[in-house]
Amino acid sequence: MLEMNTRKVGGSGNAPRKKSSEGRRSGDKRTPSKSRTGRKKDENSGPSRKEAKAKSRFIDYKEKIRKGDPLPNFNDDSIRLNKYLSNAGVCSRREADVLIKTGVVSVNGVQVVEMGFKVKPGDVVKYDGESINAEKKRYVLLNKPKGFITTMDDPFGRKTVMGLVKKACKERVYPVGRLDKETTGLLLFTNDGDLAKKLTHPRHKSSKVYHVELNKKVSREDIQKLLTGIKLEDGTSFFDKAEFVKDGDPKQVGVELHSGKNRIVRRTFEAIGLIVTKLDRVTFAGLTKKDLPRGMYRHLTEKEVAFLKMTK
Repeated sequence: MLEMNTRKVGGSGNAPRKKSSEGRRSGDKRTPSKSRTGRKKDENSGPSRKEAKAKSRFIDYKEKIRKGDPLPNFNDDSIRLNKYLSNAGVCSRREADVLIKTGVVSVNGVQVVEMGFKVKPGDVVKYDGESINAEKKRYVLLNKPKGFITTMDDPFGRKTVMGLVKKACKERVYPVGRLDKETTGLLLFTNDGDLAKKLTHPRHKSSKVYHVELNKKVSREDIQKLLTGIKLEDGTSFFDKAEFVKDGDPKQVGVELHSGKNRIVRRTFEAIGLIVTKLDRVTFAGLTKKDLPRGMYRHLTEKEVAFLKMTK
């Protein structure tokens, strides 16, 4: 047994090699040797050349950071100077580039003529010697509850709508238009003076829809009067739409109008002998109360802001 094993081990000489070469010459296909198969599996299971290259870059980056290179800053609040001037309402971005080139803009007391210059929070920007404040524009929509007056502050200590939105943003915002103390519904706040002026100006005709509850039944003739116009002390009041709501309840109507006159809905109904017992603004300039509970507020989306600015 010992001799057989010795011959078997020592017999891996020329004969097997010769047979192998003959097999290759005859075109026979052979299974790769165990060692080759092992190498092939290792190559497939290991990282690809692309992965290895990416890993090496990552290692290089870690080495750079370890040596003291600063980490990249992804929270940069700085903005380009031309955008800063545009946000402040000085001019458009294109016009701002011209102003910068002419040297009439300075940052922290230094004249800036460089295109692409960035302004950081806390920088003092001056145009033609006067300081500019370009705080971020905010747009807050409130579903106003009953019992709050629409004013910035009240000398008599009454509750104001400003107390409902004081935590909405750090910027100081102002109500667009007004709702009286007993009226509920949508009220917009912003620090964008141009948009506020547009939404309250009669020429732009911002649409408002109210749900009105009255002390008496409203007749078909009353609805027709609301549509054709009712004379008031300060002019004629027209409703664009007026119709019954809530399964034809004659004491509840919905009205749509564009006028921004003070207490216009209440005064119009009083002119035809009806007293408003409940008044709720359900839409304002295309904005609705959907998913906004009474007494709560939300910030407008970029899409909503763009819509308000595009509306003629």
